[in-house]
Amino acid sequence: MLVAEAKRVVERRDTATLLQQLDAYVQQIPGSRGVVVARYLSPPVRKRLSDAGLSYIDATGNIHLNVPQPGLYIVDRGADRDPWRGPGRPRGTLKGAPAAKVVRALLDHKRSWAIRDLVNVAGVSTGSTYRVIEFLEGEDLATRNSSGAVVVPNWVALLRRWSEDYGFVRSSRITRWIAPRGLSNLVRRASESPAQYAVTGTLAAATWAPYAPARSAMIYTENAERSAQLWDLRSADAGVNVMLAEPETDVVFTRTLADASGLTIAAPSQVAVDLMTGPGRSPSEAEELIEWMTRHESTWRI
Repeated sequence: MLVAEAKRVVERRDTATLLQQLDAYVQQIPGSRGVVVARYLSPPVRKRLSDAGLSYIDATGNIHLNVPQPGLYIVDRGADRDPWRGPGRPRGTLKGAPAAKVVRALLDHKRSWAIRDLVNVAGVSTGSTYRVIEFLEGEDLATRNSSGAVVVPNWVALLRRWSEDYGFVRSSRITRWIAPRGLSNLVRRASESPAQYAVTGTLAAATWAPYAPARSAMIYTENAERSAQLWDLRSADAGVNVMLAEPETDVVFTRTLADASGLTIAAPSQVAVDLMTGPGRSPSEAEELIEWMTRHESTWRI
C-alpha cells in the first residue's frame, strides 16, 4: 500500500518534514510505503527526495517509485521546468551578477550575516540580496539563527548549487587563443603586465591542490584583445590552449592573490566553481580542490 503526502509546492527545505510525516503515517499502516505527490517537482527537489529514500510522483510525469515488498520499481522522467509557472513568476536561480556577488560573499566569509552587512560586503542592492537569500532558504542552503542573521550551514552544498547556474563559459564572453611559446611564457608575460586579470582553472588550482600539469589556461580579463596583445597570444579556432573570459561581473577579481611567480590568481571559491563547470578533466580537479578547501577552510574563509 502507498501512503501519499500531496503538496502543491515542494522545496528542498521541505524534505526533512516530509520524511518525518511519511514515517509517522507508515508506522500506523504496517507494510505501507510513503510517496510524495505534487504538481511539479524540480530536479534539485527530486534528487533530495531520492537521497532521503522517498518515492515521488508529479503531474508532469516525473516518477520514482521504489517499493521493496512485494517488489515495485518505476522510474520515468517528465518536465525539468514548471509548466504552470508563468512569465510573471520567474523561477529563482543563482544566475547573474547580483547572485554571484552574494554567493561569493557567503562562501568567502565564515560568519552569520545581518542583511545590511551582506548588502555592503556583496555590493548589491537590498532587494537583490533579499531575493537571493529567500531562494537559498527555499533550497535549504541558508538559514536564520535566533537573532534573524543569515547562516550558511554547508558551504560545499552552496558552491555546488551555484555551479548549476554559473559557469566560466556561460557567464562570460569567451575568446580562444594560442600561446605560441607555451604556458610558461604566458605566465611570465601576464605576471609582468599591467592588465587586470585573474587566472582560474587548472593553472590556478595548482597553487593549492596540484592535480596534473596544466595543458591550457583559463583567464578572466577586462579586455581580452588588449590582454592578448600584451601576452603575445594568437587568435585561433584549433589548437587552442588559452581561453580569455570577459566576465559579466567583477566579483571574479575579488580577493585575488599572487602566486610565487607573481601571477594573479582568482580566489579558491571562484576557481572551484569554474573547474566544476569547465571542460575535460576540470570537474575532477574541482573535487581535489574542494577537498583541499575543506581541510584548510581557515586559510581561505575569513
